[in-house]
Formats: sequence, structure tokens, C-alpha cells
Amino acid sequence: MHSDIVDLRSFYASTLGRLAERSIAMALASIWATLGNERLVGLGYAVPWLERFGTEAERVFAFMPAAQGAVNWPPTGPSSTALVFDEDLPLVDSSIDRVLMVHSLEHAENPRETLMEVWRVLAPGGRLVIVVPNRRGVWARFEHTPFGTGRPYSRGQLTALLRETNFTPGAYAEALFFPPSVHRATLRLHQLFERAGRRLGPMFAGVLVVEAQKRLYQGLPVAARASRRVFVPVLTPQGAGRLRPVARSRKP
Repeated sequence: MHSDIVDLRSFYASTLGRLAERSIAMALASIWATLGNERLVGLGYAVPWLERFGTEAERVFAFMPAAQGAVNWPPTGPSSTALVFDEDLPLVDSSIDRVLMVHSLEHAENPRETLMEVWRVLAPGGRLVIVVPNRRGVWARFEHTPFGTGRPYSRGQLTALLRETNFTPGAYAEALFFPPSVHRATLRLHQLFERAGRRLGPMFAGVLVVEAQKRLYQGLPVAARASRRVFVPVLTPQGAGRLRPVARSRKP
């Protein structure tokens, strides 16, 4: 089950969401190698970090799953948002330099198919960066945040899945060491929790961040695959188009 786009926007507009965004940004910065003129795609809900890390990219796209919903981004200028099915991305082969997945893999119906599709659109040597809830973390146990929904991962599970789909896992990082509390007194201590958590290790992290590289020297089986469903944008309330016109009485 995907997180709803309205809930995602509301969370990142809150104090807890802004602190979570900042913590994840620090983890991303520790493994994010700057590539000039890259083509960057955010898959899921990666908008807060696309604004931080996409400033030097040639092109940036925000792909949002149809089951989640989408918002227009950026707020000014031409839109770079697309409503997609994560197993059938509207891109040609080897056309993207880097993919950032946030609030995506844990909600995928078939994570292997999703990563194979990302492999297809990445250029040779392309990079994939994934942010997922930590299976052992506290954040995965509370549903009042987007990280409490979907399928959490351990580092071992994530590494095995990446290798199975022809990616070479690289650097790991962690974020969200402070508890997902909405109390102001606890939130004021978030920096203390973050520093202590980084010293104690990844066991207490709320999310795992990993960078992987597209592997080319091993072949992938070729098989025809059709999407299991088709999403149609709904611009009117359900049922509104099904109303039959009322028959007019004829005058004698």
C-alpha cells in the first residue's frame, strides 16, 4: 500500500517532517558524488531532496507512482512531474544517469521487477540511490509517519536484492536516529539523538541509504512482460461520468 500524496505533503510540512528531511539529506550528502550535467530521476516522493541535489543536473524529473498520486513540481516554471507505473517507466533504455528512490521500494508490488526496470533506464555505470525504512529501526513501527508503511528492509536483504537485479552495492549511510515523536520537548533533542545514534551504529537508524551501480558484465534474461494494470488519470469524481441524462417529457 502506497502512502497517499496528501499525507506525504502534510508530513514534510510538519516540524517532524522537516527534521526528517534534514537528517536524510545529511545521509545522502555523505554518499552523493557530484556528477556534472547528469540526468536525474526521483522515483516515489523524492521532491524535497531533488531540490537539494538536483541543482547541478542537466535535467531532473519527479516520477510519482500512480497509486500514490502526484503533485506539480517544481511549483514555478514547466512541470517535471510524471505519473508512472514503477514497473513500466516512460523512458528509453540507458537514458538516465542517476535514480533516487524515496518512499518507493518499500511500496513496490514486485521489488525485483521495479529494480530491473530501473536497471533498464540507467546508462552504463549509472547510479541508483535508495532510501528505505530500516527493519530494525523504531520509525518502521509507527504508522503516523510515511516510514511506518510498506515493507522495511535490513541491510542484508537490501544487498541481496540489489545483487539479484544486477546492481553492485556501494556505500551505505543511515539517518533518523531520533524517535518519531511529535512532542516538542523530544524534538528539541533531535541533534543529541542523531549524534549518539551515529556513534552507536546503524541498528538504531530509522532509514537505510545505499548507493549502487549498474552492473554490465552479467547478462539478464530477456522476457516479454506486460504491466499487470493500467492507470487512467481521474479528472472528475468517480461515477460523475456515469450519470444518465434525465429524459425530458414530451409535450402533447
